[in-house]
Amino acid sequence: GGAAGLVRQAWQRGLIVPLVSAFTVQELVRVLAYPKFRLTKAEQEELLADFLPYAQTVRMAQPPPVVPECRDALDLPFLHLAVAGKAQVLVSGDRDLLVIAAELERTSACPIVSLETFCKMHSFGILE
Repeated sequence: GGAAGLVRQAWQRGLIVPLVSAFTVQELVRVLAYPKFRLTKAEQEELLADFLPYAQTVRMAQPPPVVPECRDALDLPFLHLAVAGKAQVLVSGDRDLLVIAAELERTSACPIVSLETFCKMHSFGILE
């Protein structure tokens, strides 16, 4: 539901295309298992099955593209994905990423925005 539900509808309708890499899919699998989400294994698998068919896989070059420095090394693969995949926007609520939003936009033309801002930018409210 909420903003996440609007984005889900948008990718299911082909209005947006999420990008993934091998690392970011592994990270998604790991995060879905967090106790705070209280998802059963079946629910985790259902969420993945509902997302992955709509995603475009980006192969990461070695070395990965140059990105701004980030306080959290686990965030780097998301920055690499955004740059390598020529993403139009990186949607995140991660404070470490939001802090470097202006720098990433300046160096790669890819802004980092919150989920709510992303929905407002694209008028996803009309999909409800």
